Amino acid sequence: MIIGVLALQGDFREHIWSLQRLGVEAFAVKSVSDLERIDGLIIPGGESTSIGRIAKVTGVGEKIVELAKQGLPIYGTCAGMILMAKRIVDHPDQYRFGLMDIAVRRNAYGRQIDSFETYLDVENIGRVKAVFIRAPMVVEVSDNVEVLARYENVPVLVKQGNLLASSFHPELTDDLRIHAYFVKMVADQHESVR
Repeated sequence: MIIGVLALQGDFREHIWSLQRLGVEAFAVKSVSDLERIDGLIIPGGESTSIGRIAKVTGVGEKIVELAKQGLPIYGTCAGMILMAKRIVDHPDQYRFGLMDIAVRRNAYGRQIDSFETYLDVENIGRVKAVFIRAPMVVEVSDNVEVLARYENVPVLVKQGNLLASSFHPELTDDLRIHAYFVKMVADQHESVR
């Protein structure tokens, strides 16, 4: 089982280290051919506009959409969540993968200086530390989207079938349980296609 981390821009190294600490083979995905080698994908935090722009011109974005429709497990954190949302309310024309039935607002928790840490109660996982940095806010979820955690009653960790997204950065803490949850999603999918 191999999990790729999209490495067009952003904090992809931290996700790779988290996966490796769980004993999972992980590598930086930079091209369409890289995407053909993986069983799961993490889209990291960073600049959603930059990641989207590079993904569009390289064809990586189109391939991600195709693989998601085929059932590839994908986890987007922060900017990754923005790119996975079907709608970005404050930047409706921004390129995105549009995979999940959610609407988000970029930087809704404030600027870099407003970054904060808190604890969240996550369904089936327990209490975890969460780091929010210029985080997107989920302002709308469809009935087919499962809310796994909330902050101040707003969804911050959501799941829809093979797709997972969080407003926060689990890769910036020592707690590997969110990554382990995604690894299990990938392992379950990996087993089901064998």
